[in-house]
Amino acid sequence: MANTEEVNYTTLCLNRTHQNIAHVTVNSTLALIAFLGNVLIIVALQKVSSLHPPSKLLLGCLAFSDLCVGLITQPLHAAILASPEDSKICFYLTALFNILGSIFMGVSLLTLTAISVDRLLALLSRLRYKQVVTLRRAWIFVALFWLQCLGVAIIFFFNYRIALAISCIEVLFCIVTSFLCYTKIYLTLRHHQAQIQETVHHGQTNVGRTTLNIERYKKTVSSALWVQIALAVCNIPFAIVTTIFVSRGLQHTQLLELLLEAAISFVLFNSSLNPFLYCWKMKEVRQAAKVTIKQFCCSSW
Repeated sequence: MANTEEVNYTTLCLNRTHQNIAHVTVNSTLALIAFLGNVLIIVALQKVSSLHPPSKLLLGCLAFSDLCVGLITQPLHAAILASPEDSKICFYLTALFNILGSIFMGVSLLTLTAISVDRLLALLSRLRYKQVVTLRRAWIFVALFWLQCLGVAIIFFFNYRIALAISCIEVLFCIVTSFLCYTKIYLTLRHHQAQIQETVHHGQTNVGRTTLNIERYKKTVSSALWVQIALAVCNIPFAIVTTIFVSRGLQHTQLLELLLEAAISFVLFNSSLNPFLYCWKMKEVRQAAKVTIKQFCCSSW
């Protein structure tokens, strides 16, 4: 009986070791991709002049927070998985990961939500958009995002459960807000399309510029929407697992720990995925990124 228990324990430890090695490898690779990809996006954004300055600021803030995730948060997560369980170094690394992760990943989440609100304001405000959404106001909101996430990080010092619950609520709030914004955008664009068709039906011909503006707007919304879809796919599992974890009073089980590690890795993966989405869906950023890569290669040679 003792031998059987010893064999089962050894098998469990080996399985967990293999899982940790896999997670460390994946997170290390994603950290490198997130770092290099977001550095490229930040440099490329400096060369893009067609974007409205507040929109460029939000994209730059998102790229910078994703860069910090790749440079700091993901390596910390990999180090936690590689360190011995219940050791002091694991405890301190986990505390540091919770603090910095809540800041960087929280800013990414809030910035993505702000981008969806920005796209909705661009549609509803129309000619007043540049007066409503100014660079100064965008800077104020970006500063508030960092301060709010810093506040959540401080709460981790005093009450881990409350901070985790706040993070879960924040994720759900941002996803719901983005969903409502894009639903409103879809319904408004559908209404505009119906109006244009009715105008054309009555023989009016002054709709060419309006149609062109709507098509251009659709492209920018499509770019932001893909980033938002990636946000939802990567963050919803974390929100679900965290909700279960908090509702159980932070009681650990092997399955729940495995699910939580996978959910965190998924959230971190979002920072590696975003640069590819920028280059895929935003023509100006893609062209600027190509120029940046060519310049780097030429200077290296």
